[in-house]
Amino acid sequence: MLNFVLMKAANLENRIFSIKNRQDFESTALDIFCYQYENNSTYNFYCRAINRKPGEVDALHKIPFLPIEFFKAHQILNDNVEYEEIFTSSGTTGSQPSKHYVADLSLYEKTFYQAFFQFYGNLKGYVVLALLPSYLERTGSSLIYMANAFIKSSKHPESGFYLHEYEKLAKKLKRLDAQGQKVLLIGVSFGLLDLVESETFSLKNTIVMETGGMKGRRKEMTRQELHQILAKGFGVNRIHSEYGMTELLSQAYSQGEGLFSCPSTMQVLIREPEDPFHFLSDGKNGGLNVIDLANLHSCSFIATQDLGRKHASGKFEILGRFDHSDIRGCNLLVL
Repeated sequence: MLNFVLMKAANLENRIFSIKNRQDFESTALDIFCYQYENNSTYNFYCRAINRKPGEVDALHKIPFLPIEFFKAHQILNDNVEYEEIFTSSGTTGSQPSKHYVADLSLYEKTFYQAFFQFYGNLKGYVVLALLPSYLERTGSSLIYMANAFIKSSKHPESGFYLHEYEKLAKKLKRLDAQGQKVLLIGVSFGLLDLVESETFSLKNTIVMETGGMKGRRKEMTRQELHQILAKGFGVNRIHSEYGMTELLSQAYSQGEGLFSCPSTMQVLIREPEDPFHFLSDGKNGGLNVIDLANLHSCSFIATQDLGRKHASGKFEILGRFDHSDIRGCNLLVL
């Protein structure tokens, strides 16, 4: 029986990375739902609690989305599967961090390499500079794992991490950019703000990518306000963004204006804030639900705490978070 389950998981993994269109995505998602319903006790408990069974699920919007709070209270991992790594969220002082038990790090790596290539091409063409102080100062960050892999894959001796060495980073950034070298500067929001306040730039060959998060270091601001400050400070036309989280293995990317595109392993739906089981049409604001097929061994269907809006083009934007990180209705089942 166990060998059959493993064979089924291997088949699903192959399908995840062979998706060519919406039909492929939907059929794979529905089969992963059935697989996780049968093999993930926590997800099975939630589905039964809301009275949703596989025979009733024949479309993406009918799939039950697990409230993200479950990652704080439970080990979200398929039965009879061992984990290789535990990624943890940073959280705030006194709060319970989320934990993502990752069974297969190679699956995570395959996912983030494919997503980056889909939107930006081969990493070997870039110098990767990572300004991620809050993440470097703790353990268990999935972002640090990904950034470290990017740095190694770039195979460039100038690539590397930076903590608070703003002057050193600024000198390198200006020199590389002036030489015509393609640079990916990926940084947490407050770190990038600190950098442009300490130096002035006029970059021509650099992608500046923010990963969000003030982490209590600065006052929160809208993404539009943040991007205006950063674009002016770095002397670039637009600021790129990465949307990911501890509980996901896939990342969406924005190449400007805060509009995110999903990789082939990911889709989003917008739910009604007052009714978590009702979904909204394009252009309306609501809670962001994420389908992450790469979460094969944990849960691929997550109701996040983010507020968002989806456009007819398939792109989406993040508008903020629920007050007090409260997802109404379905959060009652977390405890």
